[in-house]
Amino acid sequence: MTHDESAASAAAPTATGLLRTRTTPEDFRVIEEPLYETTGEGNHTFVFVEKRGRTTEQVARELARAGGVSQKDVGYAGRKDRHAITRQWFSLEGVDPERALGFELTSAEVLEARRHPHKIKTGHLRGNRFEIVLRSDRPVALEPIRARVESLVRRGMPNRYGQQRFGRDGDNALQARRLLADGRPPRDRRAARFLVSALQSEVFNAALEERIDEYDGVLLGDVARVEESGGLFWVDDLERERPRAKAFEISATGPIFGTKMRAPTEDVARLERAIFDRFELPDLATLKLPRGLRARGARRPLRVRPEGLEIEGLQGSHGLKLRCWLPPGAYLTVLLEELVGPVEDASRGLSFTDGEPATGVS
Repeated sequence: MTHDESAASAAAPTATGLLRTRTTPEDFRVIEEPLYETTGEGNHTFVFVEKRGRTTEQVARELARAGGVSQKDVGYAGRKDRHAITRQWFSLEGVDPERALGFELTSAEVLEARRHPHKIKTGHLRGNRFEIVLRSDRPVALEPIRARVESLVRRGMPNRYGQQRFGRDGDNALQARRLLADGRPPRDRRAARFLVSALQSEVFNAALEERIDEYDGVLLGDVARVEESGGLFWVDDLERERPRAKAFEISATGPIFGTKMRAPTEDVARLERAIFDRFELPDLATLKLPRGLRARGARRPLRVRPEGLEIEGLQGSHGLKLRCWLPPGAYLTVLLEELVGPVEDASRGLSFTDGEPATGVS
């Protein structure tokens, strides 16, 4: 597939006009899958909560009040959409599971409660399972979308960051560059960390765009990721590694810049250095952040494979239903763009976003 064909496949909407979701919360369902099973013992209680029309923070505050604990003692793995029906795990310290099952919450319900030795921390999830309804005013041509489904399952989807990562005005990365150039300690460290994270994301997206023709392959000097174990290694033998990439055993990675980031070699080192120059980033060995900020860096796979990806037409109306599972850090917005083009968020009258981006810097 050429670059132009890939871009057209990703950006072209179906011949149905703009699709929309979240006409009602029932159109958007998310189930969080935990990173590990509870042990049944310990001083923390994990509660599985279904919420409707509420933010994760609102539910966390209400759980804290109901349990008589400080809000800082309530843990959760990540934020979930407000305009949706979502199920996710929270942890409470020192609360009996039987008592937690009886909590009366606003537009939310505790479905399960189990003991565990420690608190849930940010990122402690295996992934999210989605069931999304997309509606249209005209008939939806499903066959072109099914062809894209087949391609994304085979090749994986480009693992770019969604536009919501870059702020309402899209200028978070620009503000981060000014912050780094200024060098003075930020007044609001949390806000500054998010800005730097946005710049890391924009640099990654630029590196992915340079590779969009072959995001599912490997180049000489790549830092590749073993899909089964998550381990990283340098690609020094294309004859050996290209078949492994085609079989989805390994995937190339892109830069999340930072002082400890594993750098590529050969062709990929030159490609990433050119991108860093474009963003006016120094050599990572000399990268200095303002006091109070830290960016260790990481490698992010250029692609992810959506599991259980399937679509079906809606009964009695125009549109389609989509089901899939995505790992942490993958954006549902990107998957929808690859399948059907732009999607309208009916709850906001804006371009679709899938929740609030995580803060923090890699």
